[in-house]
Amino acid sequence: MNLKVEKFSYKNKELLKEAFKIRKEVFTEEQNTEEKEEFDGLDTDATHFLIFSDGKPVGTSRVRMTNEGAKIERFAVYKKFRGKYIGAKLFEEIMQAILPLNQKIYLNSQVQAMKFYENFGF
Repeated sequence: MNLKVEKFSYKNKELLKEAFKIRKEVFTEEQNTEEKEEFDGLDTDATHFLIFSDGKPVGTSRVRMTNEGAKIERFAVYKKFRGKYIGAKLFEEIMQAILPLNQKIYLNSQVQAMKFYENFGF
């Protein structure tokens, strides 16, 4: 499995479309999140990340700078790719990108994902 993470802005419509596709499947379809809640209009203010497995996008996240610091949000990996280090690789790459900003890093988590983030010290 060849993994690659790409960092991009909302201006890259092609990559943003792939990220939205993942978020829609994971959050609105799988977890029954309201689409208006998931697509909150804040993507223009975020740095986005996509992780590719063998050239195919399989996970995404975004980071927004807020008054409190760098907030990791909308972290999603397709179900069939979970438990295969893909989420960990994506999270590690995000951390490498935002640690040099020297800001507080925070996130909100669903209960079932808390253990994942605890592995990274959250």
